[in-house]
Amino acid sequence: MDIERRRILALAAAAAFSPLPALARVRPVVGQPAPDFHAVTFQKQKISLADFKDDVLVLNFWATWCGPCRVELPLLDFYYRGQQRFGLKVLAVTQEEQMPISALAPLASKVSFQMARHFSGPYGGDGSVPWNYVIDRAGVLRYAQAGSFTLDALNELLVPLLKEPAPDEAQSPAPT
Repeated sequence: MDIERRRILALAAAAAFSPLPALARVRPVVGQPAPDFHAVTFQKQKISLADFKDDVLVLNFWATWCGPCRVELPLLDFYYRGQQRFGLKVLAVTQEEQMPISALAPLASKVSFQMARHFSGPYGGDGSVPWNYVIDRAGVLRYAQAGSFTLDALNELLVPLLKEPAPDEAQSPAPT
């Protein structure tokens, strides 16, 4: 058997017994309906995308060792406090599954939005943090990008989405 044929057979055998590569999984696509996800909050509440129906959701992936995350989380909290009355929600997901909640609790006590772990779903990008997604009121993914937000970027992206009515409100007839 020639070397090239052995190499192809070895690759095929390795692929048959290996888990699918991360790139093969379905990725969220901006402009398309956001895929579902499931997570457990620090308070042990099970949540999914359906829990944010009719809200604008910022889904933020972070880690304690990430310098930009330590700057972005307080900014997200400041922004959330000012915009939550307009339907903004933030879910910050730690990428540190093995860290005890007791070690994360001091940070969680400093923000007013939900923090979660044990996340399942096709989000999280390439493993880099911070990584942010924005899902509009209709459940459409509007933003997916690595890197931290600035105040200007949050305003540019979120203000128009927060001004949009919820899908049920947009379809209801005007009062007569």
